Amino acid sequence: MVRLDTDAISKLSVPERLALLEKIWDSIAAEPASVPVSDAQLGEARRRLAAHDADPSTAVSWGSARSESFETMTAQSIKPRWAS
Repeated sequence: MVRLDTDAISKLSVPERLALLEKIWDSIAAEPASVPVSDAQLGEARRRLAAHDADPSTAVSWGSARSESFETMTAQSIKPRWAS
């Protein structure tokens, strides 16, 4: 593992640290098979899929979920990066 200079990271501005965090997150997302999934998480995913299979009418569209998230973030004065 590469040793990171935590002192240098802490001296970055908040926007710079967020940009670094985003790059790290994107690098993790690029390798989904490498992300560990616990038995509890797998069980929850299976439970949710079974609930959806039992009653698909409870599903929320991406547009609705996005709108609700955007409204919540706007109310909290948070600008989501996908809002641009």
